[in-house]
Amino acid sequence: MCLGIPGKVVQFTQQETPFAKAEIEFDGVRRVCHMACVPEAEVGDYVIVHAGIAISRIDADEAQRVFQELAKLDDDDGWKDEP
Repeated sequence: MCLGIPGKVVQFTQQETPFAKAEIEFDGVRRVCHMACVPEAEVGDYVIVHAGIAISRIDADEAQRVFQELAKLDDDDGWKDEP
């Protein structure tokens, strides 16, 4: 199963295409991802990342809806850490 996860563009480490890269934040964790498929993305935008490649932009509301759904999965499957 393939899964794309939304993340927020924090900063570009390289902006020249086709090798553009940016730091993307996922729930407090930052990873450098390839940005060639979303040349229009800017710092502060949300993007969907699959396998280290940002594949599309999404608006902040949609990103928040995905975060809420992922949190529900965490609650329902028994993997959530005990307080």
